[in-house]
Amino acid sequence: MAATFPSATRGAGPAGTEGVHEFTAGGGDWDEISAEAERLGDERIVINMGPQHPSTHGVLRIVLEIEGETVTEARAGIGFLHTGIEKNMEFRTWTQGVTFCTRMDYVAPLFQEAGYCLAVEKLLGITDDLPERATLIRVLMMELNRISSHIVAIGTGGNELGATTMMTIAFREREEILRIFEAITGLRMNHAYIRPGGVAQDLAPGTTQMIRDAIPKIRDGIGELERLTLANPIFIGRQKGVGILPLAGAMALGTAGPMLRSAGVPFDLRRAQPYCGYENYDFDIITDTGADAYARVVVRFKEMRESLKIVQQVLDRLEAQDRKGKQPVMVADKKIAWPAQLSVGSDGQGNSLEHIRQIMGTSMEALIHHFKLVTEGFRVPAGQVYQQIEHPKGILGVHLVSDGGTRPYRVHFRDPSFNNLQSLSILCEGGTIADVVISVASIDPVLGGVDR
Repeated sequence: MAATFPSATRGAGPAGTEGVHEFTAGGGDWDEISAEAERLGDERIVINMGPQHPSTHGVLRIVLEIEGETVTEARAGIGFLHTGIEKNMEFRTWTQGVTFCTRMDYVAPLFQEAGYCLAVEKLLGITDDLPERATLIRVLMMELNRISSHIVAIGTGGNELGATTMMTIAFREREEILRIFEAITGLRMNHAYIRPGGVAQDLAPGTTQMIRDAIPKIRDGIGELERLTLANPIFIGRQKGVGILPLAGAMALGTAGPMLRSAGVPFDLRRAQPYCGYENYDFDIITDTGADAYARVVVRFKEMRESLKIVQQVLDRLEAQDRKGKQPVMVADKKIAWPAQLSVGSDGQGNSLEHIRQIMGTSMEALIHHFKLVTEGFRVPAGQVYQQIEHPKGILGVHLVSDGGTRPYRVHFRDPSFNNLQSLSILCEGGTIADVVISVASIDPVLGGVDR
């Protein structure tokens, strides 16, 4: 009997037969036929996963070369969500820049705001002048945001495996935190709440009690999600041994956050290079040794509980301050302090009526100063600075350059998702196509930060 196979190389032959080879097979010599086909050349099957794909955490394109179901090569294609945030910040005042950087990693916006403002304050030389209450509120907001970021990572990772219940439980608990953010900042995301010199406004009366009431619900929700995942044999079977990134690879690629700590390294900037007074809080650095997707989920669950411990310590200190009377939340220097006393009411967020009356009724000079500070901004001494903070996904670095003007000369962020995404090929190659989804979810990239 005769069988024809297309060849990877075109051979010489009669017209119309180039690239086609004919084999005569008798009996069961198919092994010889397949060996000959392999000798003549094999096909490379290349497929695109994304950028429009529900499991790529945004518009990420993954170019996969496969052999059957096995991934032989994986490459990340980025840039589909490029917003030019860093370049845009060079054409806005230092305070207006917060509105841009908060939109990078939109799952953890308050960390970009905090990192950027700490860098601006370092350039201004006012780091030690910040009111204690402003620093406490920053820590409170960041740790709540760390919980909401981790819970989204775990919930969406489960949904991508087909476990929709994981996502609905995760988003239910995230709502508790977003309600707190909305009560404090007036917005659920893209807050622009942390400003150079402090925060936009103080906590409204009753906010600390509202957070205390929400903590048991959040803790119970985390526990419910934990039981649904870590004790689930299907989840364990799909996560353990998948997306392995050993310590040597993690260090070589510059990964950080849960990816590094899941390989056994207890590195956390809140301990290694404390900022915002983190050295004064009692919490543990969570590690694991599995170095796989399952270990990263375990680390994130435990880190959420540590964040709740920090939140409770912050609330104790804020309530102790409340008993002493009203405390400032912005630096005293009126050449820097954003001239606003914001209020959250039925009409949204804006200057309180009392503050407007004070500005309009004090003097024409005060009104001119208010106008110039808002429109032109304050000047920052010439120089450059680099500030790092512990983002939920790893190290967030902020590099600022000032030429002495009212807006940055250069702004650049070291986004943790961008750096961690370098590990994609190591996580995926040698695994199956189905495991690519798990590997991406275990990195927890947000493409707004990657493509900034």
